[in-house]
Amino acid sequence: MNKGVQMQYLRQNLLIAGLLCIVIGGAIGAGGSALLPFGITIGILGIGLFLWGFSTKINEAEWTQEEIDAWRPKADPLPEAGRVMYRVDTTLYEPKMTTVLCGACGHVAEVEGGRPNSFECGGCGVELWEASEEE
Repeated sequence: MNKGVQMQYLRQNLLIAGLLCIVIGGAIGAGGSALLPFGITIGILGIGLFLWGFSTKINEAEWTQEEIDAWRPKADPLPEAGRVMYRVDTTLYEPKMTTVLCGACGHVAEVEGGRPNSFECGGCGVELWEASEEE
């Protein structure tokens, strides 16, 4: 998992935990009685977690255009699921490029343009899909 993604979840978890501790501590403290010190402790802990969550930086560095252009799916076979699995990835920008990963052999093929109507794997010769199957 990407370190930036891990830090994002850490930040979200700290903020949520902080808010929950503040609410629970406030509810216990508002009830009075012998649990007041416990409620104050939970509330202060919640404030600390909340401030820690806000101070955590998120790595907002995005991929460069070169990294996007060079990305390809990992050439590993996919698990069987009653028939041959495949993966299709198409870029959203021009010039469009589509990669097709054959789950049977792990071969990655590149096709210019969008997703083709039918596709046969160049590595093992298995037909992955036909136009009639899609619509």
